[in-house]
This record gives sequence, C-alpha cells and structure tokens, in this order.
Amino acid sequence: MTDKEIVSTTNGVDQGSLRIDKWLWFARFVKSRSLATRLVEAARMRVNGTLTAKAHYAVRPGDVLTFPLGPNIRVIKVVALGARRGPATEAQGLYLDLDPPAPRDAGITDPSATAESGQRLTGSGRPTKRERREIDRLQGDD
Repeated sequence: MTDKEIVSTTNGVDQGSLRIDKWLWFARFVKSRSLATRLVEAARMRVNGTLTAKAHYAVRPGDVLTFPLGPNIRVIKVVALGARRGPATEAQGLYLDLDPPAPRDAGITDPSATAESGQRLTGSGRPTKRERREIDRLQGDD
C-alpha cells in the first residue's frame, strides 16, 4: 500500500465521503440515525436530482440533497462532512440551505390592521380582549 492510499483511506472508508444517513444525523435534520435511515429508505431522498433509497449512499461536499422534512421540502447543499454529532452551531456549518425564504404572512403587513380586516397572523396567539371585541363588532356579534 502506498502513502497516497494510506492518506486517502482509513479502515477501507473513503475520507471524501460519508453515508447519507450518518450525515443527516450529524447535521441534525433527524433525531436519530435510525430515523435518518427510514427517511432515506422511504425513497424520498434525492442526491443531485437522483432518487436514492439506500442509507449507505455516499455524499460528498458539493452534493445537493432534496428531501421532505415535516410540511416542507428541504433543499440542502453539503458543505462539509461531519466527524461527530456535535452542537447545533457545528451542525449548521455542515450545510448551506438553498430553500427560498418562506413568506412570513399571507399579505398582512401591519399586525395592528388585523382587527379591521378580521384576519390574524398565523401563530400570533390568542387575541387580546380589545382585539376580540373588535372582531366581534366586525362580525356583527355585538
């Protein structure tokens, strides 16, 4: 075995790639490696546009991953391979998020205008007593 082969491999594993299930776990997209394996084996993972269903698929820096996560489709570019599952700040350095920013609200720009229109921002919590009275007045529940 030459010096070049010793540098490029350790225990037969190529240092320029990592199993996709391990990388997803290192990058903290899933809570456990078994969940990462299930996500890949459900045939919903695309690597550079190619569908893969094998958890042992090797990802390399520069690969683009597309996969569903919750209600969203994530598009991620692999920037680095991890050596461990570290803290979130370390995990965020492993990838670049290529998703376009999600729209914050559906056309409602001024939160104070919600009572006049009868609409509330999603996730804004329960209306205050004042807002509730204004909503009731608008709906004719006076």
